[in-house]
Amino acid sequence: MSDSPAHTPAFASTVTEAVLPGVVDPEGIQIRTRPARPAGPSQVVLAMEATGVSFAEQQMRRGKYYDQPPFPFVPGYDLVGRVVDVGEGVPGELLGRRFAALTKIGGWAGHVTADAGDLTDIPESVDSAEAETLVVNGITAWQMLHRLAEVQPGQVVLVHGANGGVGSTLVQLARIAGAGVVGTASARHHDAVRALGAVPVDYRAPDLVDQLRAHAPQGYDAVFDHVGGEGVVTSYRLLAARGTLVSYGTASTRDVRGSSKAPVLKLFTRLMLWNALPNGKSARFYNIWAGRRRLAPFRARLHADLAQVFALLADGALLPQVAACVPLTEVGEAVRLAESGTVVGKVVLVP
Repeated sequence: MSDSPAHTPAFASTVTEAVLPGVVDPEGIQIRTRPARPAGPSQVVLAMEATGVSFAEQQMRRGKYYDQPPFPFVPGYDLVGRVVDVGEGVPGELLGRRFAALTKIGGWAGHVTADAGDLTDIPESVDSAEAETLVVNGITAWQMLHRLAEVQPGQVVLVHGANGGVGSTLVQLARIAGAGVVGTASARHHDAVRALGAVPVDYRAPDLVDQLRAHAPQGYDAVFDHVGGEGVVTSYRLLAARGTLVSYGTASTRDVRGSSKAPVLKLFTRLMLWNALPNGKSARFYNIWAGRRRLAPFRARLHADLAQVFALLADGALLPQVAACVPLTEVGEAVRLAESGTVVGKVVLVP
């Protein structure tokens, strides 16, 4: 169990952070110290208790994330931390309380500035590292499953990369929703995928498509595809008559040199063309930041959905998949582990 608010960490005079200086190997990520900055109006400063290595940061390291900022910058898509400073207009009672926040960048630091409106409460019974595995992964899985695919009890869904951070969360949430799940993963992860409640299939199998069709002869009610590339065509063809393809990444092009935008634009074009076909199937792209221009409803959806995920975690219905906890100062090791394909769940960075 995490420390209570009575053990609020002090506001530090310096901040340790991990910096991406450019396209580098994991060991090229730099650790630096800078003076701390107080919270501005409507902001808080969080003492980080856990952040993590998501697929987005793996793409950023290669300069391949769709809209990443110019180098150098501090990555870190999300974090869990306690409020140690509040800015003008922020209630003082937030001090000492623990929250989750989506940041997109900046989370790989000992202290992180965030807008107070972006904070989501975390039950005190939940461990910070375990909660961290379900911030960006939990929102992504929940919204794809319930808001885009609208999966119903008795349906059958296919989850690619069922051992990954998002994939392992998708499998569990789909099972909780009453759906049957088939999950692709390498053979070494099949026991873990099976334990989560999915039927595992080796994504390297030469007869992969035949195996997948055998598990859902009428097609899948939803397919969740983070791979992109030519494989997304197969995902679409595996859909049932009124099924939904939810695409949420282009992992197949992670190590391909060239434009970071071209694979995404090609994917968008494909999805639009498929949606125009009068066959009853749906093809959607999930972007966690979609709708942020209307900030109030965007935040309301995010807080509501993440609250559902955290409630399931607190109740023990949703099992967090912590692949490893690694100190922030050893971020290179953490990134290399996350990219190795040898782990189930999410690699978490701790102070």
